[in-house]
Amino acid sequence: MISLRPKKLDLYIFKKFMGTFFGAIVLIIGIVIIFDISEKIDDFVTNQAPVNEIIFDYYLNFVPYFMNMFSPLFVFLSVIFFTSRLTANSEIIAILSGGVSYHRMMAPYIAGATLLALLSLGLNLYVIPKSNKAKVHFEQQYIKEKKKKSVRDVHYQIAPGQFVYVESFSTWNNTAYKFTLEEIRDNELVSKITAESAVWDSTSGAWRLNKYFIRDYTDALQDRIQSGARKDTVINLTVSDFYHSSSTVETLDRKELNDMIATQRMRGDANVVYALIEKQNRYSLPFSAFILTIMGVALSTKKRRGGIGWNIALGIALSFSYILFMKFSQMFVFTGALPVTVAIWLPNVLFTIIALVLYRLAPK
Repeated sequence: MISLRPKKLDLYIFKKFMGTFFGAIVLIIGIVIIFDISEKIDDFVTNQAPVNEIIFDYYLNFVPYFMNMFSPLFVFLSVIFFTSRLTANSEIIAILSGGVSYHRMMAPYIAGATLLALLSLGLNLYVIPKSNKAKVHFEQQYIKEKKKKSVRDVHYQIAPGQFVYVESFSTWNNTAYKFTLEEIRDNELVSKITAESAVWDSTSGAWRLNKYFIRDYTDALQDRIQSGARKDTVINLTVSDFYHSSSTVETLDRKELNDMIATQRMRGDANVVYALIEKQNRYSLPFSAFILTIMGVALSTKKRRGGIGWNIALGIALSFSYILFMKFSQMFVFTGALPVTVAIWLPNVLFTIIALVLYRLAPK
């Protein structure tokens, strides 16, 4: 029976794991921040960004985002690095020769992977959405030039039986052109509102219809028609619905993300795919800590002629291939080849198989 009670050996490996991981994080983040400052210093000076906002609104919120995004790479390289050193110093041989089984030796590695997976999950669900809001707001104000654009051919079901069509929406003046609102009951059109334009009024939270035309269809085939120059109307559609993009979902917490998915599905909005991908990524990414830890140990416990350098090179290649495959698998969603859940979890399934094969072939 394998004893899971922590021993000095477990604490030794666990401290090596955590120390290498967080040491690498601090080192790389420091380097990235230096390069990022040198790249954006002109924007900071030109737009007169306050120093306290640069530090606390941008870079302080940049750290958890960057840390979590590249956590698979840091986990793998950390395991590869310190385990290769243990192997090179014959410490792994001494551990196994001392009666500790290979499976038992994995206990502190799995404990470390569990801690990092929980940390990544907590960042994904609670920390990063809030930090992204502040980071994105800072970027829009001091770094990125606000691009005025036009959204075309918008079809939304804003409520059961209520459908909106907008030929184009200008983010320059928050105006929807060729606005149409239809109400359908029992598969029959009962009313239709058309307007040359609909302007968003942020004060009242309503749309101001210009040159509107209202037609109510009756059972007696006697349509009631109204028209006018201006009319305010409140519907389940706000100006923010036209600003949603692939980056918007990164600023939403779990409840907001689920609400957006439900709303976009009801409306038949094709952009729901971005929210679905973000939701699955928040749960699939932490799982990678277990996969890459097992792979790292399996690759590093065998002495190689190339030494630590060979193991690190192999680790970088495999970790980057994992991250690349995670991004590439999202293309299957956009092309409709695979459902979102299958496509996002496919890299984990494939690399789990690779990890188990490597673990089985590892010298024990």
